Amino acid sequence: MLKDYFIYSVRNLRNRGLRSWLTMIGIFIGIAAVVSLIGLGEGLRIAIMSQFGFLGPDVLSVQASGLAFAGPPGTGVVEPLSDELADKIRKVNGVEAAFNRYIKSSTLEFNDRQNIGIAASYPEGENRKIFETMINLKAEDGRLLKDSDSRKAVLGNNFKSDDTFGKGIKSGDKVLLNGIDFEIVGILEKKGSFIFDNVVLINEQTMIDDIGIVKEEVNVIAVKIEDVSKADEIKENIEKLLRKERNVKKGEENFQVQSPQQTLEALNSTLFAVQLFVYIIAAISLAVGGIGIMNTMYTSVLERTKEIGIMKSIGAKNSAIFTIFFVESGLLGMVGGIIGIILGMAFAFGLSAVGRAFLGSDLIQASISPFLVIGALMFSFLLGTIFGVLPAYQASKLNPVDSLRSAK
Repeated sequence: MLKDYFIYSVRNLRNRGLRSWLTMIGIFIGIAAVVSLIGLGEGLRIAIMSQFGFLGPDVLSVQASGLAFAGPPGTGVVEPLSDELADKIRKVNGVEAAFNRYIKSSTLEFNDRQNIGIAASYPEGENRKIFETMINLKAEDGRLLKDSDSRKAVLGNNFKSDDTFGKGIKSGDKVLLNGIDFEIVGILEKKGSFIFDNVVLINEQTMIDDIGIVKEEVNVIAVKIEDVSKADEIKENIEKLLRKERNVKKGEENFQVQSPQQTLEALNSTLFAVQLFVYIIAAISLAVGGIGIMNTMYTSVLERTKEIGIMKSIGAKNSAIFTIFFVESGLLGMVGGIIGIILGMAFAFGLSAVGRAFLGSDLIQASISPFLVIGALMFSFLLGTIFGVLPAYQASKLNPVDSLRSAK
């Protein structure tokens, strides 16, 4: 029986083709907005999480804050970190290791082409193995740096492709970094991180001697803690030490002590706020679409008064009339949802592809899960049925004699 109702409803909607399409506009605009923007937001969230996801909960980063300019972390601040702070942080209870990191935007030249790269220091001595373990650093081609390496570098995985320099760089190749010859001794395994897949790692002393780094001005201090369960306590103790060393009061800090998880939580909160704004806009569009469905179904009841009277006069029950109109309104919502999902997916993947091509960054991605598709489809069907209840109820309560008498 339900199959017959479905076929009958499809036929009625097809006969009112233009009106049906106009009714569904509000639905598929709202669903398309939800699917595309949530898909882009989720893709961005996953991409951002991948930038820090390889760092464990036992890692903290310390960097100066304040008036900063565009560039690597900790650059351009009013009062940079001093190089002796790492030794003092290392003495804090629960800290296993602390070492300075230097980061500088540099010009990389290979195959007669130039590009801007991020040169980052590679810790030396006992901190080398700790650093490699902290970020699970491994070479896909060649090897990692040694203490004895001078004017040698390890590159992120993205440099092995030919997109930037016309041909990929491999271990053994020579490049110019800020006009100085460097030998590439290794290419890192892919991390899925924009930062590490595009990094140029150089021994710390080489950074100071050849790249023009000021040893006393540290960009980031990397901290490894012994017990993750005491991370908050250790973080507070480091902050107390830094407030004392930098002569600032609580609430007036010109530095930041953060874990990767805190950074991700902050980013997730920001993305959620953006998505919430999208939900509000989409809800307005869907409400308009739902009212359109209700209006169309009320009009349909008026236009089909005679038809309803005939069906009732030959034995159709109120429940059958209600089901017919209920299914029709649900179909309007579901078809609108299907169109909206298709449009939303096209917008999401299309815009992310355009963004990647325009900005040259893999950070712009779209991620649309099956749950989002199924959820959007169910919601659109539910929306149609909810707004179709009153017109369907009105149709089921029509008196057959009055319906036939009033129909022209």
